Amino acid sequence: MSGSGAAIRPFGRSLPMQLMRARELVMKRFRPHLHAHGLTDQQWRIIRALAETDSLEVLEISERCCIHAASLSRILPKLEKEGIIARRANSEDQRRVIVSLTQRGQRLFRRIAPESERIYAALASEIGIERLDDVYRLLDETISALIEPHAGRRGTARLPRARAEASDRD
Repeated sequence: MSGSGAAIRPFGRSLPMQLMRARELVMKRFRPHLHAHGLTDQQWRIIRALAETDSLEVLEISERCCIHAASLSRILPKLEKEGIIARRANSEDQRRVIVSLTQRGQRLFRRIAPESERIYAALASEIGIERLDDVYRLLDETISALIEPHAGRRGTARLPRARAEASDRD
């Protein structure tokens, strides 16, 4: 080991890096489709989030889409200029901005969504439906464990029961 000599897990077992690698491999499937429609990953995430609801405040978009507010301040005006979204002040608090899809944005979503679903189906075929369901379940459990303050003691790894039992046998 070079550098400081501090013991640390191998780079290939870094959870943030593994999650990023998986994300990039998945997004490589979607990007050509998004780029064909002139959209970035972030723009599509915003459109997807807005398609599931009437409107969202900017902070909600930031949280749901994992996009920093500073980045949203650049992305949202572009989407608005293209007629994909509309922004308006919250009637109860003028400092807060509410964003919604325009009719053009809704049409764009409906045009892109079928191919997006075909890409998901191809991923499920390659990965396997059961394995993909396991990935979703494990990610949901991991996210919940990290978000919920009572979801376990700090520093204690919480493995699914079957994995924990298998670890006990090793």
